[in-house]
Amino acid sequence: MSGRVLVGVKRVIDYAVKIRVKADNTGVVTDGVKHSMNPFCEIAVEEAVKLKEKKLVKEVVAVSCGPQQSQETIRTALAMGADRGIHVEVSGKDYETLGPLQVSKIMAALAKKEDAQLIILGKQAIDDDCNQTGQMTAALLDWPQGTFASEVTLDGDKIKVVREIDGGLETIKINTPAVLTADLRLNTPRYATLPNIMKAKKKKIANVKPADLGVNLTSRLEVLKVEDPPQRQAGMKVETVEDLVGKLKEAGKV
Repeated sequence: MSGRVLVGVKRVIDYAVKIRVKADNTGVVTDGVKHSMNPFCEIAVEEAVKLKEKKLVKEVVAVSCGPQQSQETIRTALAMGADRGIHVEVSGKDYETLGPLQVSKIMAALAKKEDAQLIILGKQAIDDDCNQTGQMTAALLDWPQGTFASEVTLDGDKIKVVREIDGGLETIKINTPAVLTADLRLNTPRYATLPNIMKAKKKKIANVKPADLGVNLTSRLEVLKVEDPPQRQAGMKVETVEDLVGKLKEAGKV
C-alpha cells in the first residue's frame, strides 16, 4: 500500500488538568483551561508518520473537527511529521453536541474525497471515553477495521494487526482500505522538535465546513446533567480480622 492516510486528532482538556463541572451542570468548564491533543491521537499520528518514514504510505493528513483553536492541535500533528491538515470547522451549539456519529460521518466523507487508503484514529478520547468513532467510521465506509491495535504491519494490500483484548492478544489480517484505532502500547509518540515546529507553520491547513462534505451535525443525543462523582468516604483501620468482619456486618456488607 502506498496511498494516503487520514489521522484524526482531537483537541481535549489536557490530561493533567483537574476537571470542574459548570455551576448549571450542563457540562465541564473549558474557558481558560489548558487543552492539548488527545494522547491516543498522538499515538495514531506517530504510527502514521512511522509508516511514511518506511515509505509504506505516501502522505499523512491530520484532521480535526472543532473551533478555530483546533488548528493548534493540527499544527502539533504537522510538527510531529504529518504532511498537511484539514480543519473541519464546528463551533457554537454544534460543537457542544458533536459526538462520535457526527465525527464518523465527517471522516468517512473526507476518506472518499481524499481517496484515502487508511484511517488511523485513537481508540478513544480522554474527555468522553466513547471508543466509538473508529468503529462507526468503518461501518459507514464498509471497510475492515482493526481496533485496539498494539502492533501494525503492512504487507502490500494487507494489514496484520495485533489487538489488545480482555483475554490477551489477538492477531488479525485485514484488507485495505481499512480503519485502525491505536491502543496505548502501539508506540511512544515523539516530541516535536523546534525546527519541525517552525516547519509546521508553513504547512497547509485546509478549512472546510461539514456542509461542504454533505454532513448533517444534528445530534440524536441529549445530555441531561453532568455531575461530579460522589465524594469518597473516609476509611478506617482495624486491628484484627474479627474487627474487620464486625465492621462489615455493621455496614450490612456481609
